[in-house]
Amino acid sequence: MSTSDVAAALAGNRQAARELLDAVDALAGPLQQATNLVAHALLAGRKLLCCGNGGSACDSAHLAAEIAGRYRIERPGFPAIDLTANHALLTCLLNDYPPEQLFARQVKALGAAGDVLVAFSTSGRSANVRLALETAKAKGLKTVAFLGGDGGDCRDLADVQLVVPADTTARVQEIHLLLYHTLCDVLDPVLAGKG
Repeated sequence: MSTSDVAAALAGNRQAARELLDAVDALAGPLQQATNLVAHALLAGRKLLCCGNGGSACDSAHLAAEIAGRYRIERPGFPAIDLTANHALLTCLLNDYPPEQLFARQVKALGAAGDVLVAFSTSGRSANVRLALETAKAKGLKTVAFLGGDGGDCRDLADVQLVVPADTTARVQEIHLLLYHTLCDVLDPVLAGKG
């Protein structure tokens, strides 16, 4: 790989990201709804459950860490559980149940009415994310879905959908990161009792 190859790839990715950034303002309304939903639940003593596949599992873990730890300001931690994190449980579930049940089983076990499930799927077509959203609804959890493309099968299953209008997984994940960091920016002072 030459320097010019890397520079060309970087320029192409930068241009694609710039075009998506111009479209992200349309998600301000749903992002406000998601932020309010999460804030209301956490301040009422409820918990956040997060899930996603592959790179989106990293987003799930990242968001849960920002809520249970802290984002930018010193504040109490709030209950946030990453459903992708417990390796013993995940391998048990994958051994004993169909893979699409991976997150739904955990939502059944850990979720309660008033909690919030935040689900990540860059395509919106992940069967295990779809079933987690359906299970959460049945149990009375509120739901937020970070999706890409046209939102896929998950689009109409969540109370709030943040659909990034792109089909390239990397670009969708980059915008998801921007969106949930913005959620944390707004949420942090509220959770600290300063907002």
